Amino acid sequence: MTTPNFIIRQEEAADYEAVFKVIENAFKQMEHSDHQEQWLVQRLRQSPGFIPALSLVAVSGQQIIGHILLTPIKIKNEQDEFTSLALAPVSVIPAYQHQGIGGRLIEAAHQKAREAGFRSVVLLGHAAYYPRFGYKKASEFGIKLPFDVPDEYCMAIELTKDGLNGVNGVVEYPAAFFA
Repeated sequence: MTTPNFIIRQEEAADYEAVFKVIENAFKQMEHSDHQEQWLVQRLRQSPGFIPALSLVAVSGQQIIGHILLTPIKIKNEQDEFTSLALAPVSVIPAYQHQGIGGRLIEAAHQKAREAGFRSVVLLGHAAYYPRFGYKKASEFGIKLPFDVPDEYCMAIELTKDGLNGVNGVVEYPAAFFA
């Protein structure tokens, strides 16, 4: 199967219903999913920290085939607070998975995040997938999630040189992640 022609652009309000279905279908058969990712995206869009420029869609013809969202988070320790982003989620409809679309969405989102002045991204995700984009165990940077999760699933990436230099602590997610 050849990769379809597609573009990546900022998500628009008119895309919300289609994006909901893309996310729902993308995670329907996923073993390590609570199958609520589409509701998470809806909550995050309505949260005060939502940055429309960091919500991207992949479009082939008139069809939305993928979506990615980056949301601001804090990394806190006893002395300091740092701003970063959470990648949650990246979704591609099943018929288009394993064709590089998710990877292109990740790369485009990283570029938009750099342009917006962000220096890093943290995620909870598949240990075999994200390292190909430069993600490393978050623990290597001294970053932890606020809940127990195997170390290999908690990852981070520096979007700029030394983007996580001196950054350490526990991730603080916006309330919308837990509603």
